[in-house]
Amino acid sequence: MKLTSLNRLNLAMAALHFGQGVAVVAFGRDFTVPVTVAYLKFNPLTQGLEPASQTLFHLSLPWLIASFFFLSAAAHLIVATVYRRRYEADLNLGLNRVRWIEYALSASTMMVAIALLVGVYDAGTLLAIFTLTAVMNLCGLMMEVHNQTTRHTNWLSYWVGCLAGVAPWAVIGLYFWASAHNGSAPPTFVYWIYVSLFIFFNCFALNMALQYRRVGRWRDYWYGERAYMVLSLVAKSLLAWQVFAGTLRPN
Repeated sequence: MKLTSLNRLNLAMAALHFGQGVAVVAFGRDFTVPVTVAYLKFNPLTQGLEPASQTLFHLSLPWLIASFFFLSAAAHLIVATVYRRRYEADLNLGLNRVRWIEYALSASTMMVAIALLVGVYDAGTLLAIFTLTAVMNLCGLMMEVHNQTTRHTNWLSYWVGCLAGVAPWAVIGLYFWASAHNGSAPPTFVYWIYVSLFIFFNCFALNMALQYRRVGRWRDYWYGERAYMVLSLVAKSLLAWQVFAGTLRPN
């Protein structure tokens, strides 16, 4: 009964994520943001090097938002179908490889979207934000894999992941401060996105801590698995529809 219920939940989550991704693309207005690269350029007049930038390409914000929905939909569909037997066996061991790989891609894409909203257009900075967020989530995978072989919980990868995860938020916060300090603060909805998604990202870390501390209903790893699913859906939906209301809503 537990296996059937979880499988149905995964299928439902796949449908909900996919449907929202399609809706964002179908109903959101076309909106692109530049991705740039900074470099030093020689000025013959001053005979010195000066900072310069170049636009590499423009990124579609609706498709960027839709992409993290589609990544989640694919992951849920995979564990509900072709990977189901291995997925359920791993859950009994306190492990879900697919979740962390999907988060490494989808959560990192979400952080890039948030960074773009506050004016982080530099390709190198965006790549660093994506990579650090991916490392944070892969540390979650390492936490679960490593603790398969330990007598007592080893928290090292958990704390390394927390360190990697906080850095992108600090970078985005720096851009918030710089914008506000120079009289061009982002729209109010972007502040709400920053605060609400920061809270939700920390809820994932809390969920893992409750699992490994075996607090209350989290003694059952399957309960924490369902909590991850709900957190993922709510966090992605919250980001997407706040962006939609603030930027992508048709005029």
